Amino acid sequence: MKKEYPILEFDSNTKSVIDPTILIKPIDIPIKAVICFFNDVLEDLRVKGKVRLIQNIRTEIGPNPIYELEYLGEKVTVFHPGVGAPLAAGMFEEVIALGARKFIACGGAGVLDEKVAVGHVIVPTSAIRDEGTSYHYISPSREISVDKVGVEAIEKVLTKHKCKYILSKTWTTDAIYRETYDKVKLRKTEGCLAVEMECSAFCAVANFRDVIFAQILYGGDLVDCEEWDARDWNNQTEIRERIFWLAVEACLEL
Repeated sequence: MKKEYPILEFDSNTKSVIDPTILIKPIDIPIKAVICFFNDVLEDLRVKGKVRLIQNIRTEIGPNPIYELEYLGEKVTVFHPGVGAPLAAGMFEEVIALGARKFIACGGAGVLDEKVAVGHVIVPTSAIRDEGTSYHYISPSREISVDKVGVEAIEKVLTKHKCKYILSKTWTTDAIYRETYDKVKLRKTEGCLAVEMECSAFCAVANFRDVIFAQILYGGDLVDCEEWDARDWNNQTEIRERIFWLAVEACLEL
């Protein structure tokens, strides 16, 4: 098993020392789930009484609430996974252990092309695996595909609402402060329009646990420039709410 670099020491044995099912027992939970990175949107739903608390998952950061939302006559699970591949993948694992099986994530991403405006919808079809978590779930590869069933569900909803979108590869990185100029150029040559911190890890976990996963991103800060441009991306309340409800509808299509 030993390789030159530990990250390449993939073990195909599906049994682990600690498994989520040891810590988490299945409960009565909607199998369709929205992974929402917008804490402001979730808090607004909570304050307005539009979500019901199902369970708190305990972490050293504190309790992470898992909610139930009813929309168009159906119920979906909704939760924030935390930021960054290791934490988000761990939360993903535990919600799968609770009983959810079909997932649509919604979040923002940095963009690698100034032509992609703030708020423009990007639907990842694959992700460059420039993070560490995915290498513990599936064998090493440069990139990983997003579930086609999930992508098709998202496209159906976006088309229905006449929402313009881009199908694209995304770059998943562990280090937001190490997106260097040369790496940005390299990822652009590989076809990436977005950079975020979780997509490839989510895809690997979904592959390993045999669940459906896809994601909706919106264009945020610009990293393809001499000086980083925040573009006020994380204060786009109306856009974030819109993306969330599109994700909910896409989830219901699964």
